[in-house]
Amino acid sequence: MEKSSFVLWFDEIGISDVPSVGGKNASLGEMYRELSQKGIKVPYGFAITAHAYRHFLEKAGIRREIEEALKGLDTGAVANLRERGRKIRTAIVDAELPEELEDAIVGSYKKLCERYGEDTDVAVRSSATAEDLPTASFAGQQETYLNIHGEAALLLACKRCFASLFTDRAISYRVDKGFDHMKIALSIGVQKMVRSDLASSGVMFSIDTETGFRDAVLLTAAYGLGENIVQGTVNPDEFYIFKPTLKTGSRPILQKKLGSKEFRMIYDIGGGRFTKNVPVPPEERTRYAISDDEILQLARWTCDIEEHYTEKKGEYTPMDIEWAKDGITGEMFIVQARPETVQSQKRLDLLEIYHLDKKGKVLVTGKSVGEKIANGAANVIRDVSNLAQFREGEVLVTDKTDPDWEPIMKKAAAIVTNRGGRTAHAAIVSRELGIPAIVGTSTGTEVIKSGADVTISCAEGDSGFVYEGKLPFHVEKTELGGLKRPRTKIMMNIGNPEEAFSLSFIPNDGVGLARLEFIINNYIKVHPMALINFEQIKDKKVRKEIEGITTGYEDKTLFFIDRLAQGVAMIGAAFYPKDVIVRLSDFKSNEYANLIGGRDFEPLEENPMIGFRGASRYYDARYREGFALECKAMKKVRDEMGLTNVKLMVPFCRTVEEGRKVIAEMEKNGLKRGENGLEVYVMCEIPSNVILADRFSEVFDGFSIGSNDLTQLTLGVDRDSELVAHIFDERNEAVKEMVSSVIKAAKKNNRKIGICGQAPSDYPEFAEFLVREGIDSISLNPDAVMKTTLNILELEKSSECKGASNCPS
Repeated sequence: MEKSSFVLWFDEIGISDVPSVGGKNASLGEMYRELSQKGIKVPYGFAITAHAYRHFLEKAGIRREIEEALKGLDTGAVANLRERGRKIRTAIVDAELPEELEDAIVGSYKKLCERYGEDTDVAVRSSATAEDLPTASFAGQQETYLNIHGEAALLLACKRCFASLFTDRAISYRVDKGFDHMKIALSIGVQKMVRSDLASSGVMFSIDTETGFRDAVLLTAAYGLGENIVQGTVNPDEFYIFKPTLKTGSRPILQKKLGSKEFRMIYDIGGGRFTKNVPVPPEERTRYAISDDEILQLARWTCDIEEHYTEKKGEYTPMDIEWAKDGITGEMFIVQARPETVQSQKRLDLLEIYHLDKKGKVLVTGKSVGEKIANGAANVIRDVSNLAQFREGEVLVTDKTDPDWEPIMKKAAAIVTNRGGRTAHAAIVSRELGIPAIVGTSTGTEVIKSGADVTISCAEGDSGFVYEGKLPFHVEKTELGGLKRPRTKIMMNIGNPEEAFSLSFIPNDGVGLARLEFIINNYIKVHPMALINFEQIKDKKVRKEIEGITTGYEDKTLFFIDRLAQGVAMIGAAFYPKDVIVRLSDFKSNEYANLIGGRDFEPLEENPMIGFRGASRYYDARYREGFALECKAMKKVRDEMGLTNVKLMVPFCRTVEEGRKVIAEMEKNGLKRGENGLEVYVMCEIPSNVILADRFSEVFDGFSIGSNDLTQLTLGVDRDSELVAHIFDERNEAVKEMVSSVIKAAKKNNRKIGICGQAPSDYPEFAEFLVREGIDSISLNPDAVMKTTLNILELEKSSECKGASNCPS
């Protein structure tokens, strides 16, 4: 039942008052009343109700004028839509507010001034009565006005808010969603401003916006007022925080990505404007907009807000939240919260994975939004006045979007923007439309040409790629309902942390092989010894390159530790609490030499494949300090972030004595086997590992068979040589004999035994052989997991029923 007052204060309203005050205001009141005791701060204010809006339309005599202007509307005719919308908005802004409504607004503002000071600054936010429904976000449909001072400015801002119910994009959106224009009303929130113009602000989601992964908070931050992030004007800092271990007292900041934060929105004085954008100095752009403590505080608040709304609604309710930091007091505030409207609606029993069948020339890259692939002709549109040039099925390429662009966004096959992050307008709307978008490309409008065919791929992790031409792709769909788990654990091989959240939805038993090499190559790029000995590097070009990569790090070694820890943490969190077995670095010396600064620290070897690699490096004086950085990163993941499901694995360990040396080296660096549940495995990839399996069992907690190297070294075949490549075959009897032998030895010694090599991904019959031998786990490439799971379920079923009377013959 709608309340008949013109004004209601935040402490008088709650989530049940959406019909009276709209979703935004109802949520502000709910948090102010219910969550203040948990330390969550919401600036005080009042709601001008939907009743007030309807009273205004009736008393001013403009309701019928609006109805007439909307008759026979075709939202596809952009020019006609623009003209009708302008006519309605002008009528509302030009109309007089009824005296009794004006008195109620001014009287409430005066009370707010008594609390916060004379002529206090307020935010004037629209709050539609149909917004924030489970299937409609109404993102940015109506206007917000910031830094409003005084009664006259407030009254004008309120009329402009009322008028914004009829922006072109809002009219178009309601038509698409089937909402009756005249049944939706607008409430207005008048809220004390947080002085984030002097500090920072941003957006948080209690769910990963791209994959629907529920256990992470996505947080963005930039300097100044928050409109720049919402509008996509800046590329913000981006953080992921892991909810389960955050709640147990750990500090699990899984990932920190520095945004360019080009502009800061601040208060404007005079000139008729309320805010303005100013450039951010370069030295500030290279720093994060908030501290780690502030990141964790905001993440905890996000968890509290999500839990409150989930309990209130009786079903899981992920949240979309805006926050602001006051630059005068240093306090953090929540200024908006609404239910997330895209991932919360996704089917959890259907897995869709997009695969690009062929790659081409990359034109530009940015942040991927969604996990789909699309292609079409590019249409570069630089200004909203040119929207009529856009055609159905084209790829929209522009600097950034705002709600005025929505009439054509719904026609696009995909969207590419120069600016913005994952919480920008283009990202929010493309998710709701179910189309891929790549935001923050910087140069999209310059590099991509109108009329050229392009392919937009958001299926390759965090980074999205715009490829030249129309490339082939396919979609793999899997129904997950009722799928049983086999007795043999089916795990995954993963290298790219950006894919981890997405891959975690494939039914699995954890990660049998997480490779550090991908993380070091792609996120660190610098040889660890070059970071340790940075002051001794004489090559000016190398020094400059390292300086650029490690911007913000006075101690270069901390860059290595942080980046490696974050990469591993993303994988560890995605599969938590299942085991994630991380193989310590296994570059060959020639591969290490290719890292920046690496040539000064690596030997030249005739055959690096069986040279200075794996365990032999870790205790050697030439790399011991580099290995210490790896250990510190793993300790950070397990002890600071609380991801104790991460187990470690030593590669290419030739002798039992070498294994003992590595275990001692790890312990020196804070990784003591058995402490805090730490298990250390060894790769079984050398015949000596099989022959001396009993003795290796005394040193390690388990084995993981590396079938590639084991085959190579058992058959004496260089797998990279075309001359003898035809001999390389994991199904060879000698190799299978090795595998069978080490499985028996592991079982005898009560040690875990799995396989993470390529063979079971490539050959179903090899996977069946492993199951028959009694292996504990098989770790596969992600694209082979579902197929192999189904094969093994059938195999286990048939072996179960051998000799039983009800078995088919």
